[in-house]
Amino acid sequence: MKNEYPTVAVLLSAYNGISWIEEQVVSILSQSHTSIQIFISIDLSTDKTYSWCQDFSRQNGNIAVLPYGDSFGGAAKNFYRLIRDVDFSSFDYISFSDQDDIWDSRKLSHAIKMIEKNDLEGYSSDVIAFWNDGQKKLIKKSYSQNKYDYLFEAAGPGCTYVFRKKSIQKFKKFLLFNWDHVNQVELHDWMIYAYFRSQGMKWEIDNKPLMHYRQHEYNQFGSNYGLKAYCNRFLKVRKKWYRAEITKIFLLLDKDSHHDFSLKTSFLMKVFWNLRRRPRDKIILLILIVFNIF
Repeated sequence: MKNEYPTVAVLLSAYNGISWIEEQVVSILSQSHTSIQIFISIDLSTDKTYSWCQDFSRQNGNIAVLPYGDSFGGAAKNFYRLIRDVDFSSFDYISFSDQDDIWDSRKLSHAIKMIEKNDLEGYSSDVIAFWNDGQKKLIKKSYSQNKYDYLFEAAGPGCTYVFRKKSIQKFKKFLLFNWDHVNQVELHDWMIYAYFRSQGMKWEIDNKPLMHYRQHEYNQFGSNYGLKAYCNRFLKVRKKWYRAEITKIFLLLDKDSHHDFSLKTSFLMKVFWNLRRRPRDKIILLILIVFNIF
């Protein structure tokens, strides 16, 4: 008998998340008008995250915990592992999840409506960042996409990503074929967005935030909001981390998709308005290029 609702495989990456993971998992299981299966991959942890997930999965048939014991060293490698090891061929859609956010009950059903309405292959959205002191802030990622933005930034937090099955299966083949090189890219959400765009797969960044994006001292990257975050980002750019990541992604992708692109300073200065989405970020990047900081 055909399922009444679209089926969604939620790939959840966890690490030392015992303080938050229950609230997140409950919010995923509370999604409306969807049939959910959660697959959890836990990086080798020092708290009770694994035992909690094991116990909770015994009580919920729609939660599966992947074999435990490996140390991935970061969210990206954990998500690459999830994409590699989870068989999502029987699902309609695939979604990513962090361990510490809170989803609105309409998050997935709204994303699926947008995918169907606009014939999308990939979807992401703005989020509401929140802190333990009650502070909240809209993190806007839904600026207009540009010709080369996928080589310079992700489409927003990966925890907002939703894909058609056939689309993420294409990335899975790419991932398996380029396993060692893709695992050198530190941001899975950027790598995946870049792959989709380079393949001409339609992606939309929605301006409707249906997720609360938790901010705390253990975030691997977080919202990049505030003076301290800006200083950290500048230091990473100055140390050439940003350029190195761009180069990794650029070399991995199909060259036909960006045959007219170059990392030469003269070219980047010429097309700087097409390198990022937010106008302020375009100007900042131009300054970094001109002064040879990038």
